[in-house]
Amino acid sequence: MRILSFTTVIVLLTINIFSQSPHGDGLKNDCSECHQSTTWKIDLKKIQFEHSKTDFELIGQHQNVDCRSCHKSLIFSEVNNSCNNCHKDIHQNTVGENCSRCHSSESWVVKDISFVHQLGRFPLIGAHKTADCKQCHTAFAELKFEPLNVDCFACHAENYLNTKTPSHLQAGFSTNCQECHNLNALSWSATNVDHSFFPLVGGHSIPSCYSCHTQGQGFSGLSKQCYSCHQANYQTTTNPNHVNAGFPTTCESCHNIYGWRPASFDHSQTNFPLTGKHITAQCSRCHSNGYSNTPTDCYACHQTDYNNTTNPNHTAVSFPTTCNDCHSTNGWQPATFDHDNQFFPIYSGKHKDKWNACSDCHTVPSNYAVFSCINCHEHNKTKMDSEHQGVQNYVYESNACFNCHPDGRHRNLIQQRLNNE
Repeated sequence: MRILSFTTVIVLLTINIFSQSPHGDGLKNDCSECHQSTTWKIDLKKIQFEHSKTDFELIGQHQNVDCRSCHKSLIFSEVNNSCNNCHKDIHQNTVGENCSRCHSSESWVVKDISFVHQLGRFPLIGAHKTADCKQCHTAFAELKFEPLNVDCFACHAENYLNTKTPSHLQAGFSTNCQECHNLNALSWSATNVDHSFFPLVGGHSIPSCYSCHTQGQGFSGLSKQCYSCHQANYQTTTNPNHVNAGFPTTCESCHNIYGWRPASFDHSQTNFPLTGKHITAQCSRCHSNGYSNTPTDCYACHQTDYNNTTNPNHTAVSFPTTCNDCHSTNGWQPATFDHDNQFFPIYSGKHKDKWNACSDCHTVPSNYAVFSCINCHEHNKTKMDSEHQGVQNYVYESNACFNCHPDGRHRNLIQQRLNNE
């Protein structure tokens, strides 16, 4: 009985010892998923273990790697799934430990490294996008990409010092290159200078900086005011003469950046907006004695028109010199005269269509202040005397007719009689 009990214990211990997995307690798979009864050697093509169920899926080049390349011991769970656990850091700790930022499991070779830069503090744009890595990363041969200074001058000090047109050093230019140079440009040339603080367009699109930045003047502190560069243009212009006219030196009031000519002056911003015929008139027609203090009343320019007009004769009639009473800026002719409201209704009332020409009433061509009522009406003195009996101050005379009948109606006569009674 004792012998049987001892034998049973020995068998149970033996089974327990041989049933322990050499892969540790973490691997619960059946041995047959990887091993065969005929041989202990593993055939990777026939292996049934699903690596995708772990924290590290086998994709890309990892599918062709021998398990022992990563799993140095039979306890597979001891392997860290970070890249540097298997791959030596050839960049010598200059780019961090996250290899997947640049590399993939498909290939260790990086086809386009520029995209990595887009994620950092110095995106590759313009000429930087096509630059060789070695130009900035001088330790490139050692595959070291230690963080560099992103300040332009750190890499471009030689360009700064060697530039002669203009000499950046003598001009005291800022070493902040992007104040002038465009990061999106493909070259260092002057054509790509960012001059947005004073756009070089139109007439300012000049081939040489020295057209404005004359030698000895420097490149800083240059005035943006037009007159600072165009003083000679201002002083030599004769049509019109800017100096004599006292024109302001704010050139942009009349000129634009596309050329000194043609010039445009916004007359509507003055106290005399140009309308009608005035729009196309030459400046000198009105500004014969300069451009300042030019009178705005019509007669100042149109005195000759006033004096030479004969139908009717403005001078003889003593017409007012406020030309706009009858004329408009669209032309001296035709003229309109508000005879009805200013003097006597001839376009309305009883006298409408009863006359043909001014001379019907104004019998003295040289003096329109003289008029006749009696010549127009088929009146006779005897009949008028009879009709006006009792009317105070009645006289058979045109001025007397107008005094009682200023609007050409009879009601004034009736009212006159009522007043006398």
